[in-house]
Amino acid sequence: LQNDSWGKQYSYALFKAMSHMLCIGYGQQAPEGMTDVWLTMLSMIVGATCYAMFIGHATALIQSLDSSRRQYQEKYKQVEQYMSFHKLPGDTRQRIHEYYEHRYQGKMFDEENILGELSEPLKEEIINFNCRNLVANMPLFANADPNFVTAMLTKLRFEVFQPGDFIIREGTVGKKMYFIQHGVVSILTKGNKETKLSDGSYFGEICLLTRGRRTASVRADTYCRLYSLAVDNFNEVLEEYPMMRRAFETVAMDRLDRIGEE
Repeated sequence: LQNDSWGKQYSYALFKAMSHMLCIGYGQQAPEGMTDVWLTMLSMIVGATCYAMFIGHATALIQSLDSSRRQYQEKYKQVEQYMSFHKLPGDTRQRIHEYYEHRYQGKMFDEENILGELSEPLKEEIINFNCRNLVANMPLFANADPNFVTAMLTKLRFEVFQPGDFIIREGTVGKKMYFIQHGVVSILTKGNKETKLSDGSYFGEICLLTRGRRTASVRADTYCRLYSLAVDNFNEVLEEYPMMRRAFETVAMDRLDRIGEE
């Protein structure tokens, strides 16, 4: 190539450079002539582009197969960076890790946005299905008006508590009541007497009815999967179903009597 033209020299130089960079072979015989060189470079570019597009589409397909898990992993990476930035102690980091594992179970959805886009009948059907175990285990819901059950379930918020967490502290202003889907809690009164509640029970309704302060503390003994109901939603639902208010009041008065005896 020493005595060839400038264009031919640089064409072969470009061909050799592309052969090394793209790592694509051109067969057993090297191209001869300028036409062969440029056609070979064009075919290498097309081949590399198709290969890159194939890898990109394959990667996107694999990621889309479990987008909720990928979203969870991305979210937890932010949590890890947050814990590292604030230099949280090791035991706190472990509790946060266990909370995320039990709360989201490796998958994360924007449930409020998903349900908000659905029609009311579909939304109610999904909520009733998701809370079917809670309804089946709770005597209060078993014999209640189905419309009341649906109205109550649509206003519940799912929460998770770890063993040793105080869900309610005595003397605080009550803003929520809780329904136990799964787990065991202890009701702690002034006399240090513990009362256990498990699946299908509820607590925290006393101060919502009396508009007073908490009369006892409630501690999670196991990992507890609960549904909470805010005071405004509680009153809104019971205004439409006064008979159910009486049922709550009966249980609340019974619990107050037992606390007074202790």
